[in-house]
Order: sequence, then C-alpha cells, then structure tokens
Amino acid sequence: MNDQQPYGAPPFQWQPPKKKPGPGKIVGLGCLGLIGLFVVIAAVGAAVGGSGGVKAAATPSATKTGTAAAGRSSAEKADGDPKDDAAAETVVFKVWGSAPAGVLGGLDITYGSDTDTRKGTFKNGRFEATLPLNKDALYVSVMAQLQGSGDITCSVTVGGKTKNAHASGGYTICHSQLSSDFTGGWR
Repeated sequence: MNDQQPYGAPPFQWQPPKKKPGPGKIVGLGCLGLIGLFVVIAAVGAAVGGSGGVKAAATPSATKTGTAAAGRSSAEKADGDPKDDAAAETVVFKVWGSAPAGVLGGLDITYGSDTDTRKGTFKNGRFEATLPLNKDALYVSVMAQLQGSGDITCSVTVGGKTKNAHASGGYTICHSQLSSDFTGGWR
C-alpha cells in the first residue's frame, strides 16, 4: 500500500498528554486559601469588635457635643435612671395562662441559660423569675409543659427584646428562646 497522506491533510503528529497538577500544587493552593480565609476573618473581627474609644470618636454625637456615644455625659448617667442599666443586665422569664394539674402534677417549668438551668413553680395562673444576665451565655429560654390540658403563653426578655411562644392542650410544650449573636445582641 501507499503511505502517503491524502491531499491537503497535515501529517499527524503524536503529542504527549497534558500533565495534571500534582499534589504539591493542590496542597499549596489549599494552604493559600486557608491563609486568605484567616485574613478575612481577622478583618471582620476587627471591624465588628473594634475598641470602644475608636467607635466613640467616630460617632457624630461624640465629635459635635463632646459627650459619650449615647449622647449623655457621665454625670447625667450617674444621675439618670438606674433601671436602664439594670434592665440590660437582667433576664425576665414569664409563663401565664390556665394550666390545671394533671395526672403527673402541675405545669412543669424550666428556665435559664445554657450555663444555668432552674425549675420554676406555676402559682395562681402565673410564673415570673428574673436572673442576672450572663454575658457568655449562648441562649436564654423558658419551657413550660402542660400536663394533659390548658392554654399557656411564655416569654423571655433581655434588654427590651422579648420572644413569646404559646402552647394549648395535651402535653404540649411552650418554649421561648433568645439567642446571642456575634455582635453582643440578642435575637
């Protein structure tokens, strides 16, 4: 036979397959990605949790009036309403409604945080308790379980933020919870 190529077709040339990236490149890029991730996390942390002095200097009320960031001088705060500070530093737990005692007894109430759980007593259609706020707590909650019948509402309040829940009939559970967020607030 004839080994000639057809007219107009280039001769075929064998090429070795392309080399895939080795494990060294993959590991190197992975480490570089982790370093970049740490830099981003550090930048976000610095932006969110910066020092209080820098934040106060940047607020318009502090630069215009020379007072604290909240708009009141320290003398006004000392003479001001102490309930404002106390309300921000306490947690209020409440349960109210009708809950007749069942076969297992009265309403079962548990309240507190992830670091401190307590048992409550339901009397005359109400329960209310106040605890100091633990700044390191991840959540605060109140749970009340009916014992066969009833209709109850429960709430938990931190610094003016309140979360309500409701339970009705049977052995249902009323569960109200506020969770801390990464900025120091409650949701």
